[in-house]
Amino acid sequence: MAACLDDLTTAGTVGSGHTVPADWAGLHAAGTRNPSGVPGIQLDGYFPDTSTFNANHGWNHDAQFVIRLPERWNGGLVVAGSPGNRRQYANDVTISDWALGKGYAYAATDKGNSGVEFYKDGRRPGDAVAEWNDRLTQLTRAAKKVVAKRYGRTSRRTYAAGISNGGYLVRWQLENRPQLYDGGIDAEGTLWRARGPSLFTYLPAVLRAYPSYAATGDASAHEALLKAGLAPGSEFLWPFHDQVYWELTQRIYREEFDPSYTGEEADYNYADRPEEVHRAVARVSLTGEIRKPLITLQGTYDSLLPISTDSDVYAKLVRARGKAPYRYYRLEAANHTDGLYDVYPDRLRPLLPCMRTAFTALESWTDGGATPPASATLPRPATGDLVNTCSLAG
Repeated sequence: MAACLDDLTTAGTVGSGHTVPADWAGLHAAGTRNPSGVPGIQLDGYFPDTSTFNANHGWNHDAQFVIRLPERWNGGLVVAGSPGNRRQYANDVTISDWALGKGYAYAATDKGNSGVEFYKDGRRPGDAVAEWNDRLTQLTRAAKKVVAKRYGRTSRRTYAAGISNGGYLVRWQLENRPQLYDGGIDAEGTLWRARGPSLFTYLPAVLRAYPSYAATGDASAHEALLKAGLAPGSEFLWPFHDQVYWELTQRIYREEFDPSYTGEEADYNYADRPEEVHRAVARVSLTGEIRKPLITLQGTYDSLLPISTDSDVYAKLVRARGKAPYRYYRLEAANHTDGLYDVYPDRLRPLLPCMRTAFTALESWTDGGATPPASATLPRPATGDLVNTCSLAG
């Protein structure tokens, strides 16, 4: 399905029906400034698939994608997979608008399955998540062909960018399909490791300890939560994550990799589960052996994927095994989703402006220009426009 649009950004596509605001709700802070007025062509479609979780366009067909081709093209392509279990428009405010404003062609996928029952896709444990990687590879190859046909020449630069599960996809692609990309931006990518750490090694402990802490402020429960990986100072975020994320996340991913388990999620012990469960996780695990430049960012207050069990670990893997330049920026007081900044503007900082600054640094880096500032923990600025500006200089 093709459409010539006066504006490919959300300033135009919300009204024209070429995006779905529910896909990107809550992922950015109010006040985020985005470009607009980017005319061009939007292509919506899907690859052959058998699952039907994605009802966009009334297709009831997964493996949906969107490709956007601006009239004024800068010669580059940005490819993204959706965060969480969202659909192909989930990055429209956070990545697409900004990339289009810089002149990039843009492509995004729903990863081949979506929603909180995504684990029902596939024939064996791990199939649904493994499909995510295949679908981003598939879309990247297709988008490169579309770009070449539209503009009469191949893309000069192709970057992968993603948040959360989308960040995981960037890591995996640069480890396993590096020939398709010139670099990537990984914002708080999910870490999968067959022997841990992963969400299976900390979420059950969180689920066990939090009720006691919430009820009485029990000191031993608080210590257990910190030991599981939650950051001191992030306690004000825990009630929301308990209500919205922790149990649901543990359950749906456990259903994906270990559907035979029948106990309580809080009692789940990944280390004691059968070897076939570990093999299922191993199929999608990360090694850190990146082969193209990568910039990772994560917030120290991330209360869904704690930084100490996620990007801190992945950065060590990259430094030990990576074969390409790497930078890692730890953002003091940033949480997993920027939407919560609007609730706690005096305690949090958004991650998105730093992701955009990092992308600009990656452009220069891969074009032979200035190298990005050294990896660092970036303090939360005391003043300034935290929603739209960020410096990577620690």
